[in-house]
Amino acid sequence: MRWNLFSSLPIVSLSKLSRRCLPILLFFSCSAFFRCYGQSPDSTQQVNRQLDSLYIHEVEDQRTPDKVLHAEPLFIDLIRDLGARKGEREWNVGLGLTDNFRYDTYTALVEYEWAPVNRLGLEVELPFSFYTRNEPNGEKPANQLESLKTAVQWSFYVSERLQTTLAVGYINELHLRAFGRTNRGPVVRSNTSNPFFVAAKRWGNRFHTLVYAGPLLERSVEQSQWETHWQINTNLHYMIPGSRNFIGLELNKELAHHRFQLVARPQLRVSVTDKLLIGIVTGIPIDKQSQRLSTFMRLIYEPSHRSKAAIKG
Repeated sequence: MRWNLFSSLPIVSLSKLSRRCLPILLFFSCSAFFRCYGQSPDSTQQVNRQLDSLYIHEVEDQRTPDKVLHAEPLFIDLIRDLGARKGEREWNVGLGLTDNFRYDTYTALVEYEWAPVNRLGLEVELPFSFYTRNEPNGEKPANQLESLKTAVQWSFYVSERLQTTLAVGYINELHLRAFGRTNRGPVVRSNTSNPFFVAAKRWGNRFHTLVYAGPLLERSVEQSQWETHWQINTNLHYMIPGSRNFIGLELNKELAHHRFQLVARPQLRVSVTDKLLIGIVTGIPIDKQSQRLSTFMRLIYEPSHRSKAAIKG
């Protein structure tokens, strides 16, 4: 006599099993969905915070002395980074177009920045201007090398705890006569002096503010009087987590001859490689009496400047 073990067990149909398990499966599926949904934003924020911390650590803590990471403006460029360290250097090539009423202005510049000692930045710049008429018989200035520009900047206060840097600087610009017109007078037609003050602060890891202000004093070689313009530039930038990329707004304000001018410059900076960045700026004048829209692009190249003696540890 054979004993069938399975003959004594109750036979449960597949349909009954499915009906009994379906509510349980739905319960666990919904629980898993809401658990994942609730954790995703926190996970993303945690990753972004880690990326921010790693990049800030790379800039601020890998070398001495202290340095605070700031997003700096692209149009009114500073002289080397705030809190510059000895050995840092940078090449800039700028290309711009301004739509004036009578003519268009094409600008190009080449500049070199370097830090011979900690906290001190130096700069040499050659800006060029080229012009095209908007009207067949309209007048336009002559194409020329605009000036020989030299500058110095000293960061006298750097606080990682307050995420703040203060600096003072000086720009001297020798304005030159146009190509082929040096026979009409001296090669240098005027001199501009621009002492300035910079205050920059980072709010958290991503928001950056900066104020750049100072008088611009110009004197022609043919006159003994100084002409004064006041410049106040304010900036707000948002840096993309874990990168050197940012978007922001630069407000260039100038007061001269009892007239106030304001140009808003939305901008962004994108890192192409570890050493090459591209900045794109759009100029929107609030008062369009002399010019309309403008564009400007800056190529920033930073050669390697890490030195073993300066790295901590």
